[in-house]
Amino acid sequence: MHVSRRKTLALAAGSALAAVWRPSASLRAGTNEAAAEIASFTGGETGQAGKISIDLPEIAENGTAVPLAIAVDHPMTAEDYISDILVVAGSNPRPRVVTMHFTPMSGRAEAATRIRLAATQAVVVVAKTNTGKIYVDQKEVKITIGGCGG
Repeated sequence: MHVSRRKTLALAAGSALAAVWRPSASLRAGTNEAAAEIASFTGGETGQAGKISIDLPEIAENGTAVPLAIAVDHPMTAEDYISDILVVAGSNPRPRVVTMHFTPMSGRAEAATRIRLAATQAVVVVAKTNTGKIYVDQKEVKITIGGCGG
């Protein structure tokens, strides 16, 4: 059997495409992993929207240092306070971006930091109170260059 140069090139191109296609499967796994992180954090309960303020740019020129500020509109009394905040980015290689812990002594459930994002995606913020209430919100960020994966 004779293998032509054209068939060899077609086989090489197909192999290269198969090698490149694998990361998209890992992104799907990352989305499933993000959902699992949120479910683990919330105990499987759904949260209500409208209490979390997320300050993220709509377009980030560099995915390696995206500014993020979070504020939760909730009292911080000894009886009822925001105890934890989880930030998840499903398209990142590791979706759990950060977990923050608060006490009534914190005064306010607010934080600011810079996060790393692999691609354009929705960043999900989940807040949990010491009494078990869950608040959820998200914001889409378009990444133009850089990021975790490349």
